[in-house]
Amino acid sequence: MTVTQPNPNPTPKTPQPASTDDVTVSIDGREVRAKKGDLLIKVAQDNGVYIPRFCWHERMKPVGMCRMCLVEVEGVRGFPPACTTTVNDGMVCRTQTDPVHKIQDGVLEFLLVNHPLDCPVCDRGGECPLQDQTLSFGPGESRFTEEKRHFEKPIPISDIVMLDRERCIQCARCTRFADEIAGDPLITFVDRGDRTEVLNFPDHPFASYFSGNVVQICPVGALTAKPYRFRARPWDLATVETSCTACAVQCRGALQSSTDRLVRFLGVDSDAVNHGWLCDKGRYGFEYVHDESRVVEPLVREGNGFVEKPWPEALDAAAAILEKTKSLHGAGAIAVLGGAHGSNEDAYVWARLAKGVLGTDHVDAQLGDGLPAEAVLGLPRAEISDLDHAAAIVLIGPDLKDELPVLHLRLRRAAIELKVPVIDLTVVGAPITPTTIALRPAPGEVGVVAERLVAAIGKAGGGGDDAIANAATTLRERAGDVVVVLGRGSVAEQPDATLRAAAALAALPNVKFLSALRRGNVHGALEVGLAPGVLPGRVALDDGRAAFTEAWGGVPDARGLDATGILQAAAAGKIHALVLLGCDPLSDFPDRTLARDALEAVSSIIAVDGFLSDSVKQADVVLPPTMWGEKQGTVTNLEGRVQRLGRKVSPPGSAMDDWRIAGELALRLGSDFDLEQIDEVTEEIARVAPAFAGATAAVLRRARDGVVLPVAEHRDEIVWRGGALTILAEDGSGASWEPIRAGAAGSPDLNDTTAETGTAPEAPEETAAAADTVSAAPAPPRSVVWDRSFGSPDAPGRDAYALRLVTGHTLYEGGRTVVSSPPLAGLVQPRRLRVNASDLTRIGVDDGATVRVTSARGSLDVALHVDASLPAGVARLDFTPGARGAADLIDVSAPVTDVRVETLR
Repeated sequence: MTVTQPNPNPTPKTPQPASTDDVTVSIDGREVRAKKGDLLIKVAQDNGVYIPRFCWHERMKPVGMCRMCLVEVEGVRGFPPACTTTVNDGMVCRTQTDPVHKIQDGVLEFLLVNHPLDCPVCDRGGECPLQDQTLSFGPGESRFTEEKRHFEKPIPISDIVMLDRERCIQCARCTRFADEIAGDPLITFVDRGDRTEVLNFPDHPFASYFSGNVVQICPVGALTAKPYRFRARPWDLATVETSCTACAVQCRGALQSSTDRLVRFLGVDSDAVNHGWLCDKGRYGFEYVHDESRVVEPLVREGNGFVEKPWPEALDAAAAILEKTKSLHGAGAIAVLGGAHGSNEDAYVWARLAKGVLGTDHVDAQLGDGLPAEAVLGLPRAEISDLDHAAAIVLIGPDLKDELPVLHLRLRRAAIELKVPVIDLTVVGAPITPTTIALRPAPGEVGVVAERLVAAIGKAGGGGDDAIANAATTLRERAGDVVVVLGRGSVAEQPDATLRAAAALAALPNVKFLSALRRGNVHGALEVGLAPGVLPGRVALDDGRAAFTEAWGGVPDARGLDATGILQAAAAGKIHALVLLGCDPLSDFPDRTLARDALEAVSSIIAVDGFLSDSVKQADVVLPPTMWGEKQGTVTNLEGRVQRLGRKVSPPGSAMDDWRIAGELALRLGSDFDLEQIDEVTEEIARVAPAFAGATAAVLRRARDGVVLPVAEHRDEIVWRGGALTILAEDGSGASWEPIRAGAAGSPDLNDTTAETGTAPEAPEETAAAADTVSAAPAPPRSVVWDRSFGSPDAPGRDAYALRLVTGHTLYEGGRTVVSSPPLAGLVQPRRLRVNASDLTRIGVDDGATVRVTSARGSLDVALHVDASLPAGVARLDFTPGARGAADLIDVSAPVTDVRVETLR
């Protein structure tokens, strides 16, 4: 597949019905319809006419710099650039005339005057737009014989990006992306005339979280990625489209391999999700898959160490632990933690094993840093694209740039380019725009501020606080839906304040919520029931008991514990067997003391993990799973969009898919799930989980941008233009729960060879009609509803000598993805405590000094730094997995965490 440049011969789009905004344009003698004001280059491309270009990019503002796209337009003097010319009714454009060809020859000849022509050693060789356009549109030879310009090459402009200045054609794609899209204007043009070049500023590297995008959009190989440099050629690569799981945005990308090793990940333009952009963690953080320390064979503890065992023996040992624990102590003595790292299918089969076979509801895919599943699943949901046309965006949660980077880009675009107002209720952080209304509640008090904001909306003056009054006026006067981006702003406080804010805002009309949970497939895991109190498809445990007892053979009798409750119960000796699904509580749980006590107290641990983390080292059985790039299936992002995973390389050793591991354990415990292929699991989810009804394997193979849950409420997402195939039937009372099955009238063929192309065959008229008449199934269990009537006390008063701790995650915080991926390992920042300058003065130390930070839980020594973005009385200490840090200070049973900072004597 081509991901580096548009197809020179694109397939014309299916004609759409005309509207009052449509105009008629003639391009090379063919009349086409377009929307008034669209750019000529885009209209031509959408209708099968490729106009060559270098500087134009669909996701950035046009600048008309390269002059490659000059065309003839009747009535216009000269040759206007197609990338800056908007269409109007009756426009006549010609792109194939002799004068146009002469211009193209001249532009390309001029661009090649100083270009080094080092294609044999350039990473872009074989996929270079300059190469392609020179062959298609350029002259056969050059008239210039002078010596070419030479520079030192390459020069690093960051830890990841290398610059070959002599290749640059000054299209400004890189500088425009950094400024317009990322908001990191760290590279720019310097000097003038023939000495013009792109450079970063002295002593300021191009340290952007999105630097890899400039490498991908550079049309000539002037910018290259150090991790990929000289590693492969395009013709050596095999490619599959997949979803990134570095965070919950799940950007679409093209994963490439050579000799069965992953070598490159490129962004693919998904209008619904990522617009083609990736963060650098997602782009370069795949090499952990090939880490030499990875566990690739099952391990069973014998004495003080592990011994490799065949899968049957290891599975027998794990099943024996679970069976013995249930027999001696009951199902409530078994708990499952984790599961947000894999696919929907992985999480579903583990949920079925835990709840349907073992009978325990003590399961949680989150690890003490999220929100209750009922709130995530029960609040009215927004889509990422809703940000673009929202009445306003209310931000409650973490620093999106660090935890959900590409969602930050989408929010920034909405705020800056589309002028959507932003109301920021986070404790710390830089405003998205200068016009952002920042309310800045104290830690633990966001719920109080949200309640004051809601109360002010109903008052003519908006209340006494100017910022709250401005925010209230914005929400009151602008029409449309308000989108609340909701997440945990700090794991150093309980989620109650965040839930209180959500409850207050949910009472307003036209409010939708976009979850800001960060873990890769945490939303998919919650959607399929890997959380206490819920069953697959957004069904509450009590509401779905009858339906899932029939489907699974049984479900737990009562609601179970979340991650914090599980670890507290384990520390108290009430949990005797703990299953860890790709998680490391000692590294990743906010309260390390509690995690340590729990793992030391529990009798048996079964770890499904590919690495011997501190937690896994205490396991009795280690079962190695496949990882991203090695497995197929589906994942669900933060808006509820189900997308496919692509498998590109073979797993090492005998690593097994997580869902197969769960199925094998179930078989040994007396339950045969009868699931042999990944598509069978996908089909079962679509059959038993109401929100997934219609999301069959065949539908997902054809849905270019996936499908949004519940499928019945998002039909337009998956209507196929070619055959107008309806996915769900309607019986007059609403959408049926029963989706069209493989083999039923109107259903797609699971073996259809067009499945991977993203297109569907034309459906016969009688087939399409039959799809509308599928009989209705019995009504499904009702969707989970979040009870907003809970009580949330105000945060306790602050000690005058203490600072209130704020702890969040950073992009390069030191987790497995980062430390085991060489391109990112060096980007881990040292641990430091950040405070306001006024607090630095009160403590009586200089910036950079080492201090002792003490909480009720523990203490540690750390360097202190000034941060002007922090309010007085607040201390920020980023989360550091695996190392001493904030987790040694936090007590998850306390509403907030207060710390004292003292100088070292």
